[in-house]
Amino acid sequence: MENSIGVDLQKFRKKPVLGILRGITPPQLEPLFESILAGGLRAVEITMNTEGAAGLIKNAVRRYGRQLMIGAGTVLTLKDLQNALHAGATFIVSPVVVPPVIEYCTRHKIPVFPGALVPQDIYEAWCSGATMVKVFPAGCFGPGYFKEIKGPFPKIELLACGGVTPKNLPDYFKNGASAVAVGSSVFRKDWLAAKKFHLIRNKIRAYLKALP
Repeated sequence: MENSIGVDLQKFRKKPVLGILRGITPPQLEPLFESILAGGLRAVEITMNTEGAAGLIKNAVRRYGRQLMIGAGTVLTLKDLQNALHAGATFIVSPVVVPPVIEYCTRHKIPVFPGALVPQDIYEAWCSGATMVKVFPAGCFGPGYFKEIKGPFPKIELLACGGVTPKNLPDYFKNGASAVAVGSSVFRKDWLAAKKFHLIRNKIRAYLKALP
C-alpha cells in the first residue's frame, strides 16, 4: 500500500492539478472518469458530502484505480475518514484542519491535504503532518498571498484551491504553490446534466496546458 501511494504522489507532482468531484451521480461516473483520463488529469477526489460518496469512490477505485489517484474530499470526521478508506480512497482532503484525521493519516502514511487559510492554521496543519496544506479559499487573497506565506514558511508545501483559472494558474506556481485544485469551474453541473463531457475534457486540458 505504501509503495503504490508513493508512486501516485510522484505522478501527482508531475501533473499537480487535483480535480474535485462534488454532487456527481452513479450514471455520470463512467463517462466523467473517461473524460478525466482523456483530459490528462491524474488525481481526483470525490467529496464525502456527495450522496453515496463511499459507493462512488469504491466503484471509481475498482474501475480506474490503476490509472488515477482517487481520494476523498470534505473529510470532517473520523467516521468520514473510515468510510472513505474502507471504500478505497488513497488520499484524504479536508476544507479545514481536523487534528484526529491528520493524526490518523500521518500514523498510517496516508497522504492528507488539510485546508487552512491564515498563517497559524497553515503552520499547525503542516507541523501535524500534512502532505500539502490546501490554502482555501485561495481566490480571496490571490497568488500574491502565497508569496507572503512562503516568506516565513519556505518549506511548507501549499495547494491552491478556490478561484484558480487557467489564466492565473501560472501565477500561483510562480508565487510558491506546489499544486492547485479545481472543482465547479471544470466539473460544471450544467455540463454534467447535459452530458457534455467533452467540454470537461477540454477544460482539464486547458488547466494542464497552463502548468509552468
